[in-house]
Amino acid sequence: MCGIVGYIGKDNAKDVIIDGLKRLEYRGYDSAGIALIVDSEIFTYKKQGKIRNIEIELRKVPVYSNIGIGHTRWATHGKPDDINAHPHLDCTKKIALVHNGIVENYAELRRELQTKGHTFLSQTDTEVIVHLIEEELKTSPDFFTAFLSAVKRLQGSYAIAVITLHQPDTIFVARKDSPLVIGLGEGENFVASDVPAFLSYTNRVIFLDDFEVATVNSNSVSVFNTDGERVEKKVVTVPWSLSQAEKAGYKHFMLKEINEQPRAVADTISGNLSWFRGESYLEGIDPNSFSRIQIVACGTSYHAGLIAKFYLENFAKVPTEVDYASEYRYREPIVDENTLVISITQSGETADTLAAMRLAREKGAKLLTICNVIGSTATREADTVIYTYAGPEISVASTKAFTTQLTALFLFTLYLSRERRALASDEVDSYLKELLELPSKIEAFLNLEREKEVVKKIALEFYRAKDALYLGRHVNYPIALEGALKLKEISYIHAEGYPAGEMKHGPIALIDENIPVVVVATRGKVLDKIVSNVEEVKARKGRVIAVTNPSVKKIGELAEFLIEVPEVNEYLSPIVNVVPLQLFAYYIADFLGYDVDQPRNLAKSVTVE
Repeated sequence: MCGIVGYIGKDNAKDVIIDGLKRLEYRGYDSAGIALIVDSEIFTYKKQGKIRNIEIELRKVPVYSNIGIGHTRWATHGKPDDINAHPHLDCTKKIALVHNGIVENYAELRRELQTKGHTFLSQTDTEVIVHLIEEELKTSPDFFTAFLSAVKRLQGSYAIAVITLHQPDTIFVARKDSPLVIGLGEGENFVASDVPAFLSYTNRVIFLDDFEVATVNSNSVSVFNTDGERVEKKVVTVPWSLSQAEKAGYKHFMLKEINEQPRAVADTISGNLSWFRGESYLEGIDPNSFSRIQIVACGTSYHAGLIAKFYLENFAKVPTEVDYASEYRYREPIVDENTLVISITQSGETADTLAAMRLAREKGAKLLTICNVIGSTATREADTVIYTYAGPEISVASTKAFTTQLTALFLFTLYLSRERRALASDEVDSYLKELLELPSKIEAFLNLEREKEVVKKIALEFYRAKDALYLGRHVNYPIALEGALKLKEISYIHAEGYPAGEMKHGPIALIDENIPVVVVATRGKVLDKIVSNVEEVKARKGRVIAVTNPSVKKIGELAEFLIEVPEVNEYLSPIVNVVPLQLFAYYIADFLGYDVDQPRNLAKSVTVE
């Protein structure tokens, strides 16, 4: 989740931008940079690492400017270093640009611009935008027209801010799928990816919508659509304190991150979808070179691995094992050059997972990692990487990292199935279509929950419980495990997750009228079986909370409490079904008054064994 800050006005832009970037540090980043117009030249300074690195250097350079842009980068395309940091300049050094998002067609644009003589310095997708504007300027009557023409050629997501010597009194901005907001001051105006960047200066804002562009001067703001037609925008007064605004108005980062999942899943799809258009995917790994897969992971990532086993064996027809990374190297695993080892890690720095990867490497296996952090140890040590695009996850309890891991694993499975001819191309396309519809399905559920607060009301009923049982079957039994883990992590309530078919082998002894039993019972091949399990719970006076679909009438007749989610393909249902379980755990912990984002004894990344 990169951060953008822009300023034009009466103060020194350098100081305002640095202050704004600091207020966006919570978003996470690996490099930062700033560009200012100084004495008819563009002054830039950018560096890997923290904002303080830039701040220290700028103190040595007494620059003054009333206009500039700044950026904190969370690396996607290209490793985190000084060159790949934003802002980026065109060949003439008269245009500077910062960008959040992913330009999906950057490779073809880059090739086109190179044939026209453009020289690229970075590995980023962003740099193509500034060169594209430069190229469009050659045939456009003014800079604004060139900017519009360039923006219309971009595919993917973007929030863009540009300054230029061609029009040094204006910041040009554009937005699609990545947030961008304009702050309105007196004799000064601001641009940012989030309100906290300028909230100490003004709380009057204009929120840009998708496919809108704007010109920002010190005394005026004009908004247009991408056809250049003026758009009237409402000025909103934001009633947030600065600390609230850092969480975008949410009470906790965990709640914010739960609600970010539609965007995170969509970004993970778009960030990896190009591999289905003929581009190289598994660099260093031949998809037909291995006969078995082993998955290693910890915690929530382990649950993602359990679901991936269903994906890989059902679709790609590859035998798959799943291990806790902390146990893997102590059981003498059978691994050789015909084994692909997949590590799943949000941070890329989990000590047990790294140790498992290194053991597999010693035994001759190829390594693939599913990871959220570019440049992390896991990504450097693997033969190839599939990135999730969750952005930084601040809350210790993982939510959007999990759903993006499942998304990436499903995409990998479809790719592998196609390459190994386990699925026909039309079947792959059909599953891809269903996957593309998933973010809107998650958004639909979250919108309904905001309106009716079904999960919140159920949590209020059970927040004093001492124990809880979670049940699921087939591809959703790992979701029962994950739901129980979330409740344990942040509310400290004892909870157990089980495959529902195993209930009679022990857990059924726990059931009485005091224990909530959360059942994942959405439509699928084992629905009749799970209905029977619910009847067994009811016979023992258990209080059933069912995550189900509106069309599943049998569950509706049995469960005391219903949480209805949109119906999706059975193999994609875990990505939807986990969301209400995350919310259930969140609300219970909140009702109990605990620190939701930083639960006791837990760290975001476990970097020691």
